[in-house]
Amino acid sequence: MPELEALLETQKNEVEKRIKIELLERGWTQKKLSDLIGENRAMVNRAIKGDTTPRSIEIRSKIFEVLNLK
Repeated sequence: MPELEALLETQKNEVEKRIKIELLERGWTQKKLSDLIGENRAMVNRAIKGDTTPRSIEIRSKIFEVLNLK
């Protein structure tokens, strides 16, 4: 089970890294991103950080769509 937890943590960190790199490359802030997807900036931050609530998963889907990430 510890291996699974480690894998989940690694994946969460990779998603956060991909999103942050994409924001930096575009010169966007989380505030701009939150405005573009119509979500609260704090909720966007939680989603980027890997929160696993259904709402954060939905927000991450919007983030991936607007950033053209797969």
